[in-house]
Amino acid sequence: MNDTKNNPSLWQRFLTGLNEFYHAPYRQTMARAARDEEDFFMLMMFAESLGIDNPASFYTLELQPLFLENFHEWHTRMGMERCPFGHVGCC
Repeated sequence: MNDTKNNPSLWQRFLTGLNEFYHAPYRQTMARAARDEEDFFMLMMFAESLGIDNPASFYTLELQPLFLENFHEWHTRMGMERCPFGHVGCC
């Protein structure tokens, strides 16, 4: 019996290589775009806490506890060395 997970066929290896050939050049670009989108989302979610009027605050307020773990990475990436909130102890 030929186990395809341990011994992929020539065609499967070719398809894997072709997939890598087409996706590899864009992997970093797509990761950067995803990070930029996440940065914008974090800004929208924590805007009111930072003193910026946020028209979507009613909808994003319940999401803040879920994203609080990522807040430290975000505020350091945005150039804030210390947490801008006195009540959040991420730093």
